[in-house]
Amino acid sequence: MLSRTDLRGRVPSPAELRAMLPRADMDVDAVLHRVRPIVEDVRERGVTAALEYAERFDGVRPKTVRVPESDLKEALDGLDGKVREALEESVKRARAVHAEQRRQDVTTQVVPGGTVTERWVPVRRVGLYAPGGLAVYPSSVVMNVVPAQTAGVESLVVCSPPQAEFGGRPHPTVLAAAALLGVTEVWAAGGAQAVALLAYGGTDTDGSGLEPVDMVTGPGNVYLTAAKRLLRGLIGIDSEAGPTEIAILADATADPVHVAADLISQAEHDTLAASVLVTDSERLADQVDAELERQVGRTKHTERITTALRGKQSGCVLVSTVEEGLSVVDAYAAEHLEVQTAAAAAVAARVRAAGAVFVGPHSPVSLGDYCAGSNHVLPTGGCARHSSGLSVQTFLRGIHVIDYSREALEEVADRVVALADAEDLPAHGQAVTARFGGAG
Repeated sequence: MLSRTDLRGRVPSPAELRAMLPRADMDVDAVLHRVRPIVEDVRERGVTAALEYAERFDGVRPKTVRVPESDLKEALDGLDGKVREALEESVKRARAVHAEQRRQDVTTQVVPGGTVTERWVPVRRVGLYAPGGLAVYPSSVVMNVVPAQTAGVESLVVCSPPQAEFGGRPHPTVLAAAALLGVTEVWAAGGAQAVALLAYGGTDTDGSGLEPVDMVTGPGNVYLTAAKRLLRGLIGIDSEAGPTEIAILADATADPVHVAADLISQAEHDTLAASVLVTDSERLADQVDAELERQVGRTKHTERITTALRGKQSGCVLVSTVEEGLSVVDAYAAEHLEVQTAAAAAVAARVRAAGAVFVGPHSPVSLGDYCAGSNHVLPTGGCARHSSGLSVQTFLRGIHVIDYSREALEEVADRVVALADAEDLPAHGQAVTARFGGAG
């Protein structure tokens, strides 16, 4: 079922690997011309435009953008008991992990009388997006809200597409997750129009204000991503997320049943989802293919999974050794990387590029999606080579505070002047010497 790339007997360069490895198409530029008018329309007409796009794209026009708090409480009260318990456990574990991420202010005494302090200050207001396309994602509410709250963000709004089935409100499970986390502000808006409304704000149909945000985080489709790109600068963003990915580095010790099940689990997201196996065992590759044929037909979303697994973004890469496999997965830089090899922890410790690494046979990606305590909003499309997943740090800004005494400034004044003159910026130097009776 998986196409194969055989790299045994050769070690391509990183550039060659990037070009030949399976990858989903994610051409944000190709949709910018369709998204730009939506963004500009929402900027000009606000809520009216956003609601018109909801009617056009989501098939329903919400009465208001902001969901009444009573609806959040009702959704939580009506939530299935087992789902509520699972969400509570997910929140508990996520809070435990993210609580350890909060950076502390650090003051460095550079010289006597001269200090530089790095203060970590949370973004004031953020918009947290929870998708609502092929599936409902209360887990994304948890993954966005927990780090924002832990960072100390004082004002946050969860945004999720309106659902015709639920009278123009977001899915009740999304509302319930927000309520469980103590979120009181939820907007019924999706896609590019949601990002634009979060960026520009507006006036709701009942006359209440919708305050703009300083940052938008959370995954979505290519249109949402294009809106993030267009509005970056006016707002901060976490990343330009593309289709989800799993790569599995495995050797002959891996269980093909587990490997196939994990590849299928990511293919379930959508037809562009990427499932990639990297192995030094041709026998395992054959066994996994057989397991895929056996397991896919038993899944609920057989057609979607089959399309994803047979797409050019998915495949099996054969390598000569696990060592060479590490080079391949580092070049691929998967959103999710599983290591199912002998001495898996030692192999995983050598990984240089991945959004998250799942070690051994009992740490599947599904665990990370829900209840590991880690965050599942992760870089895609190879961006894990240079970017991190969502965390408390996403919502913090480092501010340097410089505090020098007269004596400390005077001691270094000549050096400041020398560097200012070297750059032909003499007024910079004069700004220092003026404090000591020099030319002003």
